[in-house]
Amino acid sequence: MGSNNFKILSIDGGGIRGIFPAMFLVEYEAKLKADGNPNWQVYQNFDFICGTSTGGIIAIALSLGIPAIEIYELYCNNASVIFGNKRWLLRTFYKSSYKRDTLENLVKKKFADANNNEDPRMIHCKVPTCVTIYDLQDGAPSVLKSKYHEKFVRDYHIPAYQAALATSAAPTYFNPYSSEYVDLNGLNKSFHNKVDGGVFCNNPTLTAIIEVQKAFKKNLSDLSVLSLGTGHQKFSDAGMLNNNGIISKGLKKIRVINRDGKRNNWGIKYWMLSGGKKRLIELFMQGQSQQVQNLISLLQNGIDKQEYPNFIYHRIDTELDENCKIDMDETNKEKLKKLAEKASREFQLNASTVLKHFSKTA
Repeated sequence: MGSNNFKILSIDGGGIRGIFPAMFLVEYEAKLKADGNPNWQVYQNFDFICGTSTGGIIAIALSLGIPAIEIYELYCNNASVIFGNKRWLLRTFYKSSYKRDTLENLVKKKFADANNNEDPRMIHCKVPTCVTIYDLQDGAPSVLKSKYHEKFVRDYHIPAYQAALATSAAPTYFNPYSSEYVDLNGLNKSFHNKVDGGVFCNNPTLTAIIEVQKAFKKNLSDLSVLSLGTGHQKFSDAGMLNNNGIISKGLKKIRVINRDGKRNNWGIKYWMLSGGKKRLIELFMQGQSQQVQNLISLLQNGIDKQEYPNFIYHRIDTELDENCKIDMDETNKEKLKKLAEKASREFQLNASTVLKHFSKTA
């Protein structure tokens, strides 16, 4: 497996935690540039880019030629305005937690700035690109694609910012994305009720591998895959329990564990409301992402992990422990800086491997 392998970049979903892959790629581009490589941008070094949700926004941005530093700054500078005006709890029973206006304006402007002040479409991606969505119109998962195969006749007409907003329309955080556009043939097209691809494909690495195998007729042995996560959290109770299984909240005491030691509050409050966290969504996303890693390990090394690796695969992620718990709608600047620091540290630890397998010589 040499340096001419088909290089794939895959980026997970995770809301504002997209800061992690964005900063990792900032470090990557800065290193290539410092080494005097004229082709230092991500899109110049990968043959295919895939993303889900926030990873989909980043994937499209990179493919349009936007430097990673601009994507990182967009996230850092605007977290508080994207996620700063959360609706009151009772209103979120009927409406999504946030309005999309700010995010839409930011993404649309950033993409247009990279395309001579005109809204680019998926066909303008400089490298083959796809993002995942769930289509409520059809009741089925879908992958939006740039024009990297002659059979693709629909998706490349879609304005890039609309594809980005569709893949990041996370349930309960934002409404399903709906809009319209005029395609390149002058026909009016509807683009309604699209939902975040993270509901079925938060880690899109396996999707990317299969797309490349079928669209470009590549074997597994032809591939070099870099998969970037957005940080993962282990699920555990953080409440301080006394010997009777009671958690204290001010003057109020609530029994959360039976006398035999078993938790008894596994309801909607625990999974969706307690502490402002949406544990159920996190659990679905993390479980799917972890299973993709398991399946890729099976493809790469076999059941007993005794097979010689069939292809190059490198996964970059970080655990968000008690010292760095970051929600998908986090706005605390200090926490976001910590996440960026984690990304920089991961790049330093993995730089030699990443640059060896995932950069192209000038």
